[in-house]
Amino acid sequence: MVGIRPSRSRRQPEREGNLPKVLGINGPEFLLLLIIGLLVIGPSRLPEYTQKLANIVKEVRRMASGAREQIKEEVGIDIDEVDWKKYDPRQYDPRRIIKEALLDDDTKPVSTGAPTTVSAAAAAATAVAERRPARVIERLPEGEPAPFDSEAT
Repeated sequence: MVGIRPSRSRRQPEREGNLPKVLGINGPEFLLLLIIGLLVIGPSRLPEYTQKLANIVKEVRRMASGAREQIKEEVGIDIDEVDWKKYDPRQYDPRRIIKEALLDDDTKPVSTGAPTTVSAAAAAATAVAERRPARVIERLPEGEPAPFDSEAT
């Protein structure tokens, strides 16, 4: 089928050669846009626009460091000190959790009176069944209709 890509477990960035695609623009397209931009702006206004770009980059860096400091003040932890691996959602794979639970050898009883093995639980169930009185089934006499509740239906 045309246009359908096989799904991947982790999405890899699309690449053109060694350059990653950013906003759907690859390396040669970016260079072409840069050259066209330089021709449109012209050499007379180029220093002015490079200064504006430098100011924008400085402002973004200042805002990022301010946000980092604000998080550090409000939360009380440094972002660099956070162990991000324990917040990774891939570690909560249900198949892995079930496999680890089934292969776990540490059997802990639920309470002190709980049976510790399956055979002990089966023996306890058999003992309870032997102590239970036989079930009495009452049958209606032949030809008598079953009781009917007109309000229940």
